[in-house]
Amino acid sequence: MHLASLQKRSDEELMHVLQAGAQDALAVLFERYYRLVFHTAVGIVRDRSEAEDVMQDVFLEIYRDAAKFDPRRGKLRTWLLQYAYHRSLNRRKYLATRGFYERPGARDRNTEPFPHVYQRHGLSSHDWATTIHKGLRQLKPKERQAIELVCYQGLLLREIAENLRDSLSNVRNHYYRGLKKLRGYLDVPPVTPHPSCDREVAPAA
Repeated sequence: MHLASLQKRSDEELMHVLQAGAQDALAVLFERYYRLVFHTAVGIVRDRSEAEDVMQDVFLEIYRDAAKFDPRRGKLRTWLLQYAYHRSLNRRKYLATRGFYERPGARDRNTEPFPHVYQRHGLSSHDWATTIHKGLRQLKPKERQAIELVCYQGLLLREIAENLRDSLSNVRNHYYRGLKKLRGYLDVPPVTPHPSCDREVAPAA
């Protein structure tokens, strides 16, 4: 099948073609979404080379798991972001356990929530990141998801609501309730939030 004809197809149609075994459909999907996947990955792993590897892994998984896509359960963009998000977080954890972010010149500077207070607790940035992840595990799943999508992926609350097919008010409540709990767990004063996490992330409903 010619690429020119495939480029006119919708995402759902391309996935149907890919499920039928036409690999050219993957090339079209890659062209449409590689920037989105790369942006998601680099926002989490904080390294361009690692993000490029994640991007390649994501599209390889999409090819392998094409049969799992069901358009009745959501848009392809959302499905693709879920792969990118989880693959990136797994890669970040892998790199962190191997001291990647502790190396001189590492690019992961001030990317964790509340980075300005970890010295006050006598922790290294890696130990502080570990503490944050433990704190996140104490939250309800939807609270944790909202915080991770804002802090690690840079999404606005309205974008999260759209991707998760939930109301903006629900997502906002999950985010702020989770943030309050996380601050309490980390003993972080609410008067000095990290700007990337506690900015006005969504307009008033």
